[in-house]
Amino acid sequence: MKRKNLIYIFADQWRAQAIGWACADPVLTPHMDIFASQSMECSNAVSTYPLCSPHRASLLTGKYPQNCGMWTNCKIGLDETLMLKPQEVTISDVLWKAGYDTAYIGKWHLDASEKNFFEDPESGSVNWDAYTPPGERRHHFRYWVSYGAMDRHLSPHYWKNTSEKVEPGKWSPEYETDLALEYLENRPSEVPFCLFLSWNPPHPPYDQVPERYLELYKEEGLGDRPNVPEDWRNDENYRRKKREYFAAVSGLDENFGRLMEYLKASGLEKDTLVVLSADHGDCMGSHGLYGKNIWYEESIRIPLYFRGPEIQPGKTDVLFSSPDHMPTILNLLGVPVPDTVEGRDLSPFILGTQGEEPQHAFLCMMPGMPELTGAYRKLGMDPKAFGWRGIRTKEKTYILDRGCVPGETPRRLLYDNIRDPYQLTPRLLSKDDPEAKVWDGIIKEYLQKLRDPFLMEEEA
Repeated sequence: MKRKNLIYIFADQWRAQAIGWACADPVLTPHMDIFASQSMECSNAVSTYPLCSPHRASLLTGKYPQNCGMWTNCKIGLDETLMLKPQEVTISDVLWKAGYDTAYIGKWHLDASEKNFFEDPESGSVNWDAYTPPGERRHHFRYWVSYGAMDRHLSPHYWKNTSEKVEPGKWSPEYETDLALEYLENRPSEVPFCLFLSWNPPHPPYDQVPERYLELYKEEGLGDRPNVPEDWRNDENYRRKKREYFAAVSGLDENFGRLMEYLKASGLEKDTLVVLSADHGDCMGSHGLYGKNIWYEESIRIPLYFRGPEIQPGKTDVLFSSPDHMPTILNLLGVPVPDTVEGRDLSPFILGTQGEEPQHAFLCMMPGMPELTGAYRKLGMDPKAFGWRGIRTKEKTYILDRGCVPGETPRRLLYDNIRDPYQLTPRLLSKDDPEAKVWDGIIKEYLQKLRDPFLMEEEA
């Protein structure tokens, strides 16, 4: 039987609300809206750890971030060097072994920054960036045009198979889509293919977006979610950033449309599973915040749409977490799932049938700022024991927040996402509250399974 192809497209810091199909943010995404209408939409897809490297590692390995060593971003300045280890089994390793041609284009952010090892790397990488050379750290992605972590959307750089930089002088999603189309046109046609396309926008800096997309949005009519503080709404800086954020998403939409048109014109559409998603969201003013790494819906919820053979258009509200992508996709492709995987196979829900439905999704964040982690070590404490952990069900979000300062009394917050969808009025629970004890018990089960050193109250 002929294997199905895979195209997995994901953007960085693109929240689930920022697509026209969601009828939430006033963002213009006509191509994605058409795609969404032809897809199975996962309306309860969340980023287990709403930060770049942890979600990406979980996505590719089917493991929780803690269990593949990615407890914060790959960066410099920590007292350990974080990277996706070659020993981890990724979806690309599995598909390559199953006979797929494999390609990765765009942001990787799963390799250790070269600045951890060299003062002046031969590749010219700076800060958190990295050139990943051919070999085991590429996890059997044959075709490779990528970089580690770089936020120069209008003047990007990449590495292929040498340490020499490629600087195309184009907006990064446009160039990466050019490469994806080139790959699809010239790939080995006798075998199925797996293409991962990783766009960096709408990740900051928000202002690095072509003017033609900014022209789609006027200052009036951009709307505000009810959880944006009143004093933000007329703030010029916030309004500008929001306009730029929406403009970047519209730019992604245009390039997404180019890919979908090629699939249709080439006849690949009927044999290809296409997944559209993101690594995490962006508060973009909600709760008076920008960015991610927080438990609010705008941060944790990601777009997730599946279109392909045997998938009927529709919507599922099954709880879908970061480790669930790999096993679900492999089952949709008819490829065996390795026993290293910790996530759940949710393919029955994508195919419109029934399966064992998860009752909750685990959420987490660990403080990864070098100055904080160093302070913890001096006190004999593990930085991974701090931050927050949480549980999200279809109706509620429960958060146990220990913060980042040793000795702080943990907060227990319970949100009713049905009655209070913008999470404006959480209940503050005490540790002795019977309801809190139930939630804490669920969290503790995850902590034990993940060997997570997070300090529960009785251990603090």
